[in-house]
Amino acid sequence: MAKRSFPLSKVYGLLEPGPVVLLTTSHRGSANVMTMSWHTMMEFDPPLVGCVVSGNDFSFTALKSTRQCVLNIPTVELASNVVGCGNTSGRQVDKFKAFGLTPVPASRVAPPLIAECYASLECRVVDTRLMNRYNFFVLEVLKAWIDPASKNPRTLHHKGRGAFMVAGETIALPSKMK
Repeated sequence: MAKRSFPLSKVYGLLEPGPVVLLTTSHRGSANVMTMSWHTMMEFDPPLVGCVVSGNDFSFTALKSTRQCVLNIPTVELASNVVGCGNTSGRQVDKFKAFGLTPVPASRVAPPLIAECYASLECRVVDTRLMNRYNFFVLEVLKAWIDPASKNPRTLHHKGRGAFMVAGETIALPSKMK
């Protein structure tokens, strides 16, 4: 066997859950953007997404209080904006202004969509049973938006410690899933 031991601290990069998203919240009249990659699909219909938002993040209080957010999916063209949002705190910085992101009113929730992202998912928190222990929220997607001009969006995928992959070729294989 050619396999060798791998550091447990790097397992995250092997199981990376999906595209990096920009989570928007709105609390006390102020919108914020947070870079997030710890999320997972949990159900198809209605679409449920599980996500971890650290209790130390400025967005945690807003999400816990309002129970609303938008998951905005950027493409590689926004990579520097994504990293910039992830390396600053909304406590001190208006990330929309600092990183040239355009807030667009959502239809079902208070937090805004981000115009530059190719897709946006308006969500409400439907389960917080794991919030106190793991900072884990279960979100129901209430409304989904997509830019039809983005035919093959190249999304960012976090591998840990500043390393990212970019989604590439899409292949179709036989499936019994509907």
